[in-house]
Amino acid sequence: MRATESGSYDYELPKELIASQPAQPADSSKLLVYDRKSGRISHHIFKELPSLIPQNTHIFFNDTKVIKARLFGRKSSGGKVELLINRPLESGLFNVFIKGRVKPLTKISFGLGLEAEVVKLLDDGSREVRFFYQEKVLDFTSLLPFLERIGHVPLPPYIDRADTKSDESSYQPLFAKKAGAVAAPTASLHFTPALLKEIKRDFNTSFITLHVGAGTFKPVEVEDITKHKMHSEYFEIPKKSAKIIDSDTKILAVGTTVTRTIEYYVRTKKLHGECDLFLNPINPPKRVDYLLTNFHLPKSTLIMLVASFIGIEKTMEIYKTAVNNRYRFYSYGDAMLIL
Repeated sequence: MRATESGSYDYELPKELIASQPAQPADSSKLLVYDRKSGRISHHIFKELPSLIPQNTHIFFNDTKVIKARLFGRKSSGGKVELLINRPLESGLFNVFIKGRVKPLTKISFGLGLEAEVVKLLDDGSREVRFFYQEKVLDFTSLLPFLERIGHVPLPPYIDRADTKSDESSYQPLFAKKAGAVAAPTASLHFTPALLKEIKRDFNTSFITLHVGAGTFKPVEVEDITKHKMHSEYFEIPKKSAKIIDSDTKILAVGTTVTRTIEYYVRTKKLHGECDLFLNPINPPKRVDYLLTNFHLPKSTLIMLVASFIGIEKTMEIYKTAVNNRYRFYSYGDAMLIL
């Protein structure tokens, strides 16, 4: 088992352990805790979290908001198309993924007068499009009302069902504020209003923003992970949050997105821009002390990020323990706390 080989991060997961629905209530999900000092693994319920976090820890959350990024439409030829918005670009362009054959200048109608025109086909399988309403090009802000009315919650591909009304709230963190993500920062989905109130009573908290893109689900396809080309995602860090990062207080990152954003700032001192940091055992964290996260896809950059904290052997041991104890996996699944 070598930390630089992508195959080392593969594991067998029974299909029934892939969570298709969230726990009810959200904080009733399981929580596996790994204490690096003692080497001990223990099993808890998520609502016990406040009693498990070391005192004087500063907790960071991601306040990105998931948009209804999935649209269903028809080409002018009549063919059905499914479009997933990945991210806005400059000059009214959007990077998207399209199910259905398209070529440049293909026009797609979605209803309510919303249309898109394919501008470019990219080598990674994504496309660049422009959205229109009554021949007027729409930017991200003007597109959002259309998405709210006719868009669908962009559930991950491994949740093998159509989205429902309940997903509009369950696939959205309580503290979601800044629209732009097409996938949820899933460690945040476990918090209930009561638990969040308890956390804020006992700990200082701060926010960063990283708009999670569809690339978060992409597996590492090269054998040597150091040759993987990392996707980038837009981030912003408020100055008051940066001040905490620059201090020596202990930090708990709620999720991999928070971890990557903080660690990117530590390396670059940039308060906003494109984060393409790939954390793995060869490039471990420098600032984040503790990590709260869900269980991730095999051979993904996210499971490699977990290994950047605790090493490949311990990571795979913990994942095996989670499978044996029937933990629920992925976005709507259970969580892990690394101390």
